[in-house]
Amino acid sequence: MNTMNETLASWRRELSDELTERILPFWGALLDWRSGGISFPGRVDGYGRPHHDAGVGAVLAARMLWFFSAAYRTTRREEALTAARRMRRYVGTYLIDRRHGGVFWELAPDARPRDCRKQSYAIGFAIYGLAEYARATGDTSASDEATALFETLESHAFDAGAGGYVEAFARDWQPLDDMRLSLRDMNAVFSMNTHLHILESYAELLRVAESERIRQRVVGLLEIFAERIYDRRTGHLNLFFDAAWRPQSDTVSYGHDIEASWLIDDAARAAGCSGPETNRLVGALAAAAAEGLQPDGSMAYEYEPADGRTDADRHWWVQAESAVGWLNMYERTGDACFFERSRRAWRYISEHLLDRTAGEWFWSVRADGSVNRIDDKAGFWKCPYHNGRMCMELIRRIDRITSSKP
Repeated sequence: MNTMNETLASWRRELSDELTERILPFWGALLDWRSGGISFPGRVDGYGRPHHDAGVGAVLAARMLWFFSAAYRTTRREEALTAARRMRRYVGTYLIDRRHGGVFWELAPDARPRDCRKQSYAIGFAIYGLAEYARATGDTSASDEATALFETLESHAFDAGAGGYVEAFARDWQPLDDMRLSLRDMNAVFSMNTHLHILESYAELLRVAESERIRQRVVGLLEIFAERIYDRRTGHLNLFFDAAWRPQSDTVSYGHDIEASWLIDDAARAAGCSGPETNRLVGALAAAAAEGLQPDGSMAYEYEPADGRTDADRHWWVQAESAVGWLNMYERTGDACFFERSRRAWRYISEHLLDRTAGEWFWSVRADGSVNRIDDKAGFWKCPYHNGRMCMELIRRIDRITSSKP
């Protein structure tokens, strides 16, 4: 029987191989520098075919900047640094709106603005990518640019009266009738998802641009989660809200519950405000997410209380967040049951979601066990973020666990 240290060492090797031999090469190969500029397909379909006529989403570009930067900080591989530098130039040259501030929602294949709306969610990810680039390389111009985007969000998107970040605006920051982040989302003033990733981005910015103002915004976002977004009645996160913070949906998102559990924990540590309330919230969200666990160690996608229907498709990002969230709970509690949940989540990913022929991960495995090739390998929402971040987070946590053992 393997000792715990042997198990951790073997797991770490698997994760490192997935990051450096599969995820990083797949995304690096998409980047084309031969023209002297910076280009990449805005979409790769589920069969691995690139679609060079597809627009490039802001979230994709910002997350690619984040991924290559974080991969360099984790691995020190030169190819990651080269890609990060080029994505830094792409974001700074094309994505940021120099006239009105913020970032464009979508660029055409030639990098001209195609959709100029301002989504707070996308601006958050631009902050996240630039802050990570600054952290990985020491480039203070990137942290300065991230801080400027932070100030843009605070000036235009933060509703001081309601105490939250409005979803979206027109290019010149005028109100929009339709503020949806995607077609499957509700048209709501506030959303859990946007607040979660602004929290994540602000916490990352705080690490490279120490500022009491940024710290206070992180603390404020943590309070929003504890007081407005977390539903004490159900234990889950509410997803959409009107201008008075009244919930507009009772859909349960298991993946967001487990993702929020560790991101809230991480942000509280960055802001130096961890305490009993954070501990209770993190534990409660993990317990709520466990309702979505399946017998094979995977996690279902969503649950609709109104009709008792569970969407049992296994989405790639939900499984990745599950693996991180459970290992975070193991670190917090020492309970071996959480360690085993994280291991089983990774085992499911390794056996069912990795495309070992064409690279990257499939979007999902359907409830009947069939692979979903209808949805993308890369695109507006399929980025090297959840899976790349999972590998790096688990590696860091395994290293911490190993170093703490006698």
